[in-house]
Amino acid sequence: MPDTASEPARRAGRRLRWTVRLRLTLLYGALFLVSGVALLAITYALVARGNATKGVLVRFDSTQTGGGSDPDIQHVATERHEAALQALLAQSGIALALMTAVSVALGWVMAGRVLRPVRIMAGRARRISEHNLHARLAIAGPDDELKDLGDTFDGLLSRLDAAFEAQRRFVANASHELRTPLTLQRAMVEVALSRPGADAASLRAVCERVVAAGEEQERLIEALLTLAGSQSGLVAAEPVDLARVVREVLHDRTRAAPGKLDLHSSLRPAVASGDGRLIARLAGNLVENALRYTPPGGWVRVATDVKETGYPMLRVVNSGPVIPAERIPDLYEPFQRLQPRAAGGGYGLGLSIVGAVAAAHRAEVTTVPGPEGGLAVTVEFPPPDPADW
Repeated sequence: MPDTASEPARRAGRRLRWTVRLRLTLLYGALFLVSGVALLAITYALVARGNATKGVLVRFDSTQTGGGSDPDIQHVATERHEAALQALLAQSGIALALMTAVSVALGWVMAGRVLRPVRIMAGRARRISEHNLHARLAIAGPDDELKDLGDTFDGLLSRLDAAFEAQRRFVANASHELRTPLTLQRAMVEVALSRPGADAASLRAVCERVVAAGEEQERLIEALLTLAGSQSGLVAAEPVDLARVVREVLHDRTRAAPGKLDLHSSLRPAVASGDGRLIARLAGNLVENALRYTPPGGWVRVATDVKETGYPMLRVVNSGPVIPAERIPDLYEPFQRLQPRAAGGGYGLGLSIVGAVAAAHRAEVTTVPGPEGGLAVTVEFPPPDPADW
């Protein structure tokens, strides 16, 4: 019952709400009324002053001629003067009231025409949802502020559409990558169970393969968690020496995966501000990618330094297969690989994590094809700010 009783009041409130069109109309009318009142007051003052001046001149002339002054004539002249002023004031007031009404009506029409693109944008925006983010407002007309607003909104829709599409691809690819080892584990267990005469050695081999598949899942989940954590931004910042981080990364990676590569490092002190764990993951992914995709006999160059602009910099360059420049942006998309995934290979998340960590630190990543194939990746961090520590 209370809801039913309050419904008419809510409807009345919606009907009487102070819309922009109504406020503009009242503003136009108020400005016209104030201007008209000011003009009427100036006209009234000028007319009254002019008649008073003429009266003084008449009295002066009559005195000079010696004819004297007649009080009745002066009284009649004064009454006529006041009556003329009152008539002028009344007629001007009526005209001002009529013109104010006309200006309000014209203001209502003009405000509606000016705000028409806004109504069009609002109507089209209401019809846009997550299912049709490809739709656009597409406001036509002169290149003014309203069209600029519509174009800005269309740009926002384009970015949202791209983000939703990237999220859908990410979920689909993550589901596929997680399902593959699960399917493999299930197949291995079913094969082992279908062999009633299996001995302990064969069962042990199956268990080892199941454990290896589980470790593969663990690495994938850890990479996904790192990607999600880096995309959520930084919680706290601390001074991080890029040279020290890269030195530890090179020690761990080269010891775990030695190979016939020419690895050269030039590590100069370069202090950045950020999350040490995420920066270590960024450096580790860059070095690991370079070591993994450099063929035997190739070379890898790793350097840290501070540029003349004060920006600490990390640079990783490797030789290898030639990568077309137009394919480089695809490498930063999750689960994107230029070649099919081989056994023990990555998941296509390495450079995605690099891009996310760099974005969280407001760092700039520059990736170009290497001089002898491969990639040259440079990450420039903002100058450290002691206030963040």
